[in-house]
Amino acid sequence: MQNDLMLKQKILEANIIVHRQEAEYYERLHPEVYSRKEQKRILSRLREVDRFIGKSKKNALDVGAGTGNLTGKLLQMGYHVTAIDISAEMGNILKKKYSTFLGKRLTVITSPVEDLTFERGTFDLITSYSVLHHLPDYTVALQILAGLLKKGGVIYIDHEASPFYWTSERSMLTEMVKGFYLHSNPIINSLYFQVTGLRVPMIDYTLSDYWFKKDHALNHKDIEAVFKQGHFTYYKRTDYYQNATWTPNPLFYPYRLVCKPEMSYWIAKK
Repeated sequence: MQNDLMLKQKILEANIIVHRQEAEYYERLHPEVYSRKEQKRILSRLREVDRFIGKSKKNALDVGAGTGNLTGKLLQMGYHVTAIDISAEMGNILKKKYSTFLGKRLTVITSPVEDLTFERGTFDLITSYSVLHHLPDYTVALQILAGLLKKGGVIYIDHEASPFYWTSERSMLTEMVKGFYLHSNPIINSLYFQVTGLRVPMIDYTLSDYWFKKDHALNHKDIEAVFKQGHFTYYKRTDYYQNATWTPNPLFYPYRLVCKPEMSYWIAKK
């Protein structure tokens, strides 16, 4: 038990350090998040989620908001947004980007998910993009968030490794294509950084991305169990292929043709 608590504290501290280090560079470091295709896909998913919610007051909680990837889109869609993140540095960038909304339809809070003190049933929508794999205990965090959701509200979780990410493919050929594709992404991005002159700091993601590892991968059955236990009326995981480079990767289409999708998102309605 003590070892578990120590590990969770180390994961928490690692995330504070990592996101402090990359806050200034974040939107240039991560094409898997900020490429044009991915941004277009995210907006499409948010509009899909919005249709699930309907004509409510549109009070949203953006968990792990970072520099405002989802927060900005939600504000443009008319939501009142509470953006929380463990990184004060990320939150400060978010505040500057969306300063016109501060005190009106935007509140920014620096806090771990586990320390949130909102009343139960506060939010119509809770979003989490590329966050669960960073959390010390993502099932406990989801249980907390489920309690903060109104009846009829929606949780949207995106950009987490699918159940297929770490599994072997059907044949040696597909396994080779998958391996070449996933390994080519950092190589292509590294070349892009060199050409554009971006000096990328050395960042250790070993503990901060704890659940994005083959030996302890995020378990979608645990996520589903939270929705079942919380008596959600609807929940569905959808798997998709990720565009993870700033420039086109010629292996993307062969990869998509023969391999299973490596990323997932969830939409769940209470």
